[in-house]
Amino acid sequence: MTTTKGAISNFIEKYYLHFNAAALVDAAKGYEAQLAKGSKMLVSLAGAMSTAEIGKIFAEIIRQDKVQIISCTGANLEEDIMNLVAHSHYKRVPNYRDLTPQDEWDLLEKGLNRVTDTCIPEEEAFRRLQKHIVKIWKDAEANGERFFPHEFMYKMLLSGVLEEHYEIDIKNSWMYAAAEKNLPIIVPGWEDSTMGNIFASYVLKGELKASTMKSGIEYMTFLADWYTDNSDNGIGFFQIGGGIAGDFPICVVPMLYQDMERTDTPFWSYFCQISDSTTSYGSYSGAVPNEKITWGKLDIDTPKFIIESDATIVAPLIFAYLLDM
Repeated sequence: MTTTKGAISNFIEKYYLHFNAAALVDAAKGYEAQLAKGSKMLVSLAGAMSTAEIGKIFAEIIRQDKVQIISCTGANLEEDIMNLVAHSHYKRVPNYRDLTPQDEWDLLEKGLNRVTDTCIPEEEAFRRLQKHIVKIWKDAEANGERFFPHEFMYKMLLSGVLEEHYEIDIKNSWMYAAAEKNLPIIVPGWEDSTMGNIFASYVLKGELKASTMKSGIEYMTFLADWYTDNSDNGIGFFQIGGGIAGDFPICVVPMLYQDMERTDTPFWSYFCQISDSTTSYGSYSGAVPNEKITWGKLDIDTPKFIIESDATIVAPLIFAYLLDM
């Protein structure tokens, strides 16, 4: 079946011909080819992509089954929901490069936590979620149940307790789209997030047990089983940013192959990274894809793409291409 591409796709095919622009088009076509041959795709979200409102387009990628598993930081997990319930209270600071230490302190005192040019409101975002998620944590513990961080978030979203606070169209929340599909999500280092810090505070106060929250090791074993069960036609890896959201899940392949000695484990069948991190000494985020061959993550002939640019510009364009926009 021939698919007719839309204006955005046609524009980038016509004008994005060299350097990072060409890499963007090649990566988008490679992603599309993976799905066409029946491969599945993992998308990893680092940085502050949720606060950058990637959900406006990523939610549709989820709804159209163009991603089968997500790896993200705890920040991205919670900040999509924060944007859902507190959007009108966010403050944009376009002159953020000019802020003095006193200006930054003033934002803190107003309960505004800055992420580059956008401030997340403490009360309307963080505390609004805390009020509801703590009850879900405590109810699970009382029932002798344990869940992953993303599963608790799914429970909160699907319960409807946040509906009265919605401030954007629900179709623009990628977490809600994922919850509806019960899409598997890996959240390495969740403890580093605000909700992770809040959970830790309840453990310190003796109001929750640490074991009520499933751990990072359990995330890795879950991913190992998922990869094994879903890799017959290959699984691609589309990495937005760097850090733990990318490094944690990509390591499942060498773990299965080398540590579990499952030598029939296939390598990742596609790899693309969008990053503005330049190649440097010992940097993972800035490492070229070929370095991953030496770690047993990618094969010699795995299609590899790296787009050295701002993910908030590049990712929506690639997703638009996949959606034939």
